[in-house]
Amino acid sequence: VQLQASGGGLVQPGDSLRLSCVVSGITLDEYSITWFRQAPGKDLEGVACIFTDGFTTYEPSVKGRFTISRDNAKNTVYLQIINLKPDDTADYKCAALGADGRTCPTDRRADYRGQGTQVTVSS
Repeated sequence: VQLQASGGGLVQPGDSLRLSCVVSGITLDEYSITWFRQAPGKDLEGVACIFTDGFTTYEPSVKGRFTISRDNAKNTVYLQIINLKPDDTADYKCAALGADGRTCPTDRRADYRGQGTQVTVSS
């Protein structure tokens, strides 16, 4: 099983990015997915989650700027970020949890975790 995040890079404040989490080895439509980020010296933070039925939840500080979506046919979960800020600088990664399809992966509970993609926001 692999969860591969991509789409990060060096961007300027106010820019947008779309991150992708491509899943292989599992049937994506059976899993809830959380996008996490970890900034240097800080704890892992869950920023967005999507259930198997498409319901989404967000960490309050990113709501309105982050949008999580899924395309099960492409085995991919996306994280669209608009109006990027320097505080968004972090390593972004995804995790999957089967369970009941309506439980978000957390820093303590996930069936599978992937490697991250670095997002750096700087002028």
